[in-house]
Amino acid sequence: MQRVLDHIDQNLDAPLDLETLSRVAAFSKFHFHRQFAATFGLSVHRYVQLARMKRASQRLVSGAGESVTDIAMDAGYDAPDAFARAFRQRFGQTPSSFRKSPDWEPWLAAFGPVENARSKLMQTTYTADDVTIREVPATPVAILEHRGDRAGLPDTIQRFIAWRKAAGLSPETSPTFTVFRSEREPANPDDYAMDLCVGTDRPLGADEAMKAGMIPAGRCAVLRVNGASHNMEPDALYLYREWLPASGEEAGDFPIYCRRHFSPAPEVAQVFAELYLPLK
Repeated sequence: MQRVLDHIDQNLDAPLDLETLSRVAAFSKFHFHRQFAATFGLSVHRYVQLARMKRASQRLVSGAGESVTDIAMDAGYDAPDAFARAFRQRFGQTPSSFRKSPDWEPWLAAFGPVENARSKLMQTTYTADDVTIREVPATPVAILEHRGDRAGLPDTIQRFIAWRKAAGLSPETSPTFTVFRSEREPANPDDYAMDLCVGTDRPLGADEAMKAGMIPAGRCAVLRVNGASHNMEPDALYLYREWLPASGEEAGDFPIYCRRHFSPAPEVAQVFAELYLPLK
């Protein structure tokens, strides 16, 4: 499966049909697609589509001056209008609009399945040197709470993005935080709890979906998580299970949280997150 993902990433311009990829995997083509879906949670066809679309979106903002038509053809679309429809449906922007001013949050959400697939085979190994202790200032935030089954989380995220856009709070200028108030998969799915936060001290009306809150000041253990990870539970478990007992520190009273950093320039690879474990 690792060979298959590497082959896809390195041969996006080549035919990536079931027969070719099953041969790379050394699996029977009659079983390969089921094994791929069982391993990664999405079909191989969907993975290839997303990988090609990801490359297309990166080429749009690379500054190379390629035409949308050429990028669409290389992504496997027969016509630019078909590419534009698919692009807008996935990212909420036309290719031309994305080229001028990319909105990274829908971009990250769209490629969550690709990141999750690769993370299942490429777990990051951390050491104590990857963790820094930092004094964090208090940050006022507007909070949209998600409570209940994670199946409803995409709707909450879309409402959060829509509110922030309407408020004019860009990810590049207003910090984005996620506060994890429960396990990723609690025994009772209804116990899942997470807060989506954007840094702002603007007054909030009583009729708004958001409520005012605060990321508290204090000492935090900070772990950088590269890429657009949508599952930080392995990273959080490293901090709790390995780093914290060995450090002599004690966890504070505020939940673990992350801050996502969105590059103001078009270098997509600069998107990363920092995971904060509050300390006493």
